[in-house]
Amino acid sequence: MSSHGITDRVAVIGMGCTPFAEHWDASLDDLIIDAAHSACRSASIAQGGIDAFWFGTSQSAASGLGMAGPLKIQGKPVTRVENYCATGSEALRQACYAVASGAYDTAMALGAEKVKDGGYQGLNAFPIPADGTQRTLTAAAMFSLMLPAYADRYGVDRDELRYVAARIASKNHHNGARNPLAQFRREMPAERICEMPAVAGMLSVFDCAGVADGAAAAIVCRAEDAHRWCADPLYVKGLSVVAGTGAGSLDPDYDYTTMPECAQAAADAYAQAGVTDPRSQLALAEVHDCFTPTELVLMEDLGFSPRGTAWSDVLDGVFDLDGELPVNTDGGLKSFGHPVGASGLRMLYEVWLQLRGAAPAERCIPDTDRTLGLTHNLGGYPGEIVSFVGVFGTERGH
Repeated sequence: MSSHGITDRVAVIGMGCTPFAEHWDASLDDLIIDAAHSACRSASIAQGGIDAFWFGTSQSAASGLGMAGPLKIQGKPVTRVENYCATGSEALRQACYAVASGAYDTAMALGAEKVKDGGYQGLNAFPIPADGTQRTLTAAAMFSLMLPAYADRYGVDRDELRYVAARIASKNHHNGARNPLAQFRREMPAERICEMPAVAGMLSVFDCAGVADGAAAAIVCRAEDAHRWCADPLYVKGLSVVAGTGAGSLDPDYDYTTMPECAQAAADAYAQAGVTDPRSQLALAEVHDCFTPTELVLMEDLGFSPRGTAWSDVLDGVFDLDGELPVNTDGGLKSFGHPVGASGLRMLYEVWLQLRGAAPAERCIPDTDRTLGLTHNLGGYPGEIVSFVGVFGTERGH
């Protein structure tokens, strides 16, 4: 493995998360302040006791000033990072490695995005010069290619696979309906989703994540110091980021039934964390369900289902709230929308609640002896992905 990891050297001691919504009455500054102050209260630490800050945002600010200004941070490093839709996770990873290195005792990772009143219908990627050979399709169109490819490779009837995708959306909306921080809080039966008009390929609007404003923050410290601030911290077990070459859309062998970067990041994070059977060892997983086919393929890339079987596991309820391995217990991107800078840290916030027994009773995971949770965050499109996988646990190894 290329990564030696920082297993059990860093602990998460506090977290905060705003509602994800159309915040017409709140600015980016307001969201940053709310998330940061909530995290500080959670950790019982004053902002002045935090040594360094990492600020993840894709399009809402261009430097650390976007965070330093509203929080009135004086004389301390504030680093702005961006890594496509994995931006929030990238902020967390850098904060964790800085603490593990010994450079700082404490650090905050905060992700935020404010797009709903920016004059656009949704997120708009900055134009990057290219040679004209790359894809020209929308995100929904690119991810829609995964369903027919999966059906053809594994011999699954396309109508049945269409229902599987709708079942994933229905599951996540069931969970989001029980989460006061989610933007969309209405349950939606899979049958109704299947009846909706297509917006791209086999996908309807309910197969696609929405757009939202939001912010989330985490405070981390050296693991040996965690109990100074928190009686029940989470320990970082494994963090991995893998960036692909972006050549998938030009590769005749790429068939859209896997995202290799996600599988590689998972293998790296599992090796760091000592996870050999994620389906039986993880208590829950928060994954990047930007589109329903993404979650389907991720169940196999992350090792939750053998290749070609995730579709039947979805139908069997394996990943339901009361299933063998609950996935997206907070409602996922489908229920929250996707403020790019914040989503990765929002995922960790749900793991923070669930593993510590602080989630609301109506969406608690089954009571087991499992102590590990996973977050998965990706950016890009099939064939050109940057992927993050993190594993976190309640027990510190020795």
